[in-house]
Amino acid sequence: MLQEDIFLIIVGLVWIFVAVIQDFRKREIANWWNFSLIGIGLAYRAFVSVFLWDYSYFVWGIIGFSVFFVLAYAFYYARVFAGGDAKLLMSLGVVLPYSDTIIENIELVLYFIILFLICGSIYGLLYSLGLALKNSKKFRKEFSRQFQKNKRLVKIFLLIAIVVLIAVLIVREFMFILFSLLVLIFPFLFVYAKSIEESCLIVEKKGSQLTVGDWLYKEVKVGKRKVKPNWEGLSEKELKILKKYKGKVLVKEGIPFTPAFLFAFIILVWIIEKGMMIF
Repeated sequence: MLQEDIFLIIVGLVWIFVAVIQDFRKREIANWWNFSLIGIGLAYRAFVSVFLWDYSYFVWGIIGFSVFFVLAYAFYYARVFAGGDAKLLMSLGVVLPYSDTIIENIELVLYFIILFLICGSIYGLLYSLGLALKNSKKFRKEFSRQFQKNKRLVKIFLLIAIVVLIAVLIVREFMFILFSLLVLIFPFLFVYAKSIEESCLIVEKKGSQLTVGDWLYKEVKVGKRKVKPNWEGLSEKELKILKKYKGKVLVKEGIPFTPAFLFAFIILVWIIEKGMMIF
């Protein structure tokens, strides 16, 4: 790790930590906060490049931002991320401690993505378990309903898992047993996720409490106008309409996912510092 990277790492950690606080308090990350990290990161890289007479330090920041920009949009349109999470990922592309070699930087990006997915999976599971315990009665009732609703899906994946398991035993490639287990548990994870969403993440809000980006759960009719749910959340125009709504609106909240960024970033820095990268 270069001496110059320490400042970027500290700034990155501070920005992610504040983003975590914003996410838990408001279920959103302010655009200006994410964009300010991009500005500070690129400005610092430009200053260091001029000071050292080495433009590569700035160029790698631009390349990192570009790569993570593509990744962020891929996650966003795959409906893995909300807008704030996507912009946070873009900004982290600027502050990661890149080296001067392409191979090492590819490895760095892959490490971060893998760590993020692992941390996100573990964190998401633990957080959802907490929600299930907190809302145990509603969750059990919803899980039973979702299981009955998706019985056919469970049976199909059970059949596929049995076929794969038989094939594994015939060809004696036992390493693929894990794949058959993954196929088997997938429908149960799907039912679990839907049950968490329906029983723990749907809340009522007054029209005056809504904010831009909130996800409507059901269509709302205000006079002759209708506001329909969409993945991008409420727009300014839709929010103005709903502010006039006298009743309560069902809104779908997401799990605050920013801690996964924090854990992945800290572990990545630790791996680099300990020299545990492969290349």
